[in-house]
Amino acid sequence: MANTRTQPGEIVRESYAARSREYTDLFGSMTSTHPSDRTLVSSWAAALTGPVLDAGCGPGQWTDFVAACGADVSGIDLVPEFVERARAQYPDLSFRVGSFEAMDAAAESLGGVLSWYSLIHHSSLDIQRPLAEFARVIRPGGGLLVGFFEGATVEKFDHAVTTAHRWPVAELGRQLAEAGFEVIETHTRTGSGCRPHGAITARRRSIR
Repeated sequence: MANTRTQPGEIVRESYAARSREYTDLFGSMTSTHPSDRTLVSSWAAALTGPVLDAGCGPGQWTDFVAACGADVSGIDLVPEFVERARAQYPDLSFRVGSFEAMDAAAESLGGVLSWYSLIHHSSLDIQRPLAEFARVIRPGGGLLVGFFEGATVEKFDHAVTTAHRWPVAELGRQLAEAGFEVIETHTRTGSGCRPHGAITARRRSIR
């Protein structure tokens, strides 16, 4: 009998595709982002050397922002509707449909990866797969910046699109270390009416 079970990546792609226009209207511009996040991403991008990938780029607003910081950046996303919108909105940038769990980038070919809220649908059982892929494509000394929902424990919750997960900073940092990264900085933020936010900057360790 054929295996007809829907894979997690397919659920995420289909869920965002169904709400791509709504999502883009709400979050598809830099006006929806927090000023401190823009400051963090810009300072992180300025320190990188080499090509940068916006993994889970959505409709492309962060890709464009990183490009404006002077980086040679491209975007990748599971959702064709997002990629189509990004290409139309930012025709001078490169966007493609694909999974960052199995990228076509060569090993050690990137100076950095931005993963801004693109790991939120991964649990502790499967987050090592994309982290290992990031470690494969980022050159030693290159940078990784992860934005995520922060929480006291690793736990799932009912995200507006599909099930997402909160992560304690320390635990996600441990997962990054296991994948081959050195944590450089951690950031958290809470505020009325929004979920607690976390961000981690990390550096790809030298491969011995």
